[in-house]
Amino acid sequence: HHAHQQWPVDFHYGQQEMGAAARFVRHEIGAQGPAWTLSTACSSSAKALMSAARLLQSGLADVVVAGGADSLCRFTVAGFSALESVSAERCNPFSGNRHGINIGEGAALFVMSREPGPVRLSGWGESSDAHHMSAPDPQGLGAIDALRQALQRADLQPGQIDYVNLHGTATGHNDAMESIAVAAVLGSNVPASSTKPLTGHTLGASGAIEAALCWLALADNPEGRLPPHWWDGVADPALPPLALVEAGARAARPLHHMLSNSFAFGGSNAVLALSRSQQK
Repeated sequence: HHAHQQWPVDFHYGQQEMGAAARFVRHEIGAQGPAWTLSTACSSSAKALMSAARLLQSGLADVVVAGGADSLCRFTVAGFSALESVSAERCNPFSGNRHGINIGEGAALFVMSREPGPVRLSGWGESSDAHHMSAPDPQGLGAIDALRQALQRADLQPGQIDYVNLHGTATGHNDAMESIAVAAVLGSNVPASSTKPLTGHTLGASGAIEAALCWLALADNPEGRLPPHWWDGVADPALPPLALVEAGARAARPLHHMLSNSFAFGGSNAVLALSRSQQK
């Protein structure tokens, strides 16, 4: 448009609308049901999976394609840089030397139905801090609520959780809040890791991507391998200690249940519980 003072003939500004991605997927696969897009920053795609589960539970849909995508662009980089949240080095979650996030891009989609599969979305929890536009409640009260909701909906006790995929952005406030919340609900012995040093922080796609990593660990993982926590090993003494997974670590028991945390701007908290089918 800048060069020619008109849009290309095959472009319409509706392609830029927030809901366009979901409508595009519906068009490409020939689906006939409802399509919408959720935008709650870093909890978006985790909430999309919850929304899909509600469609299935209500009987409004038999099969749902749900997940998230986010792209890397100058607007995003500039926004996080203005918040002084971007690290110039590989991000270092929960380290005393952490300096912020690495922004990534990616996508993950699930086909969800009421039919049994190798892994099921056994529960979820969501809450809103209403604390600050970009900073979490430092006491982690909203995150604690979301974690407890996920356990309750999945009918699980804290001791049954075999692994937690942490939101783990490597920012000062988020890691501090999340460590408090996880320690308060699950204790300090459950294996946990942030996979963002491996993927970058994919923002709106992160919830679905990290749920997919949990799905892979549960579905076809006879060796019990766990996603590693890639960091410098320098624990922050101000944070409650967590059982961060070392590279090459294997689970001490068969993997049945996992949690995946997503904590977003505005205090939008989402926790997914994923379980191997036919297991309690």
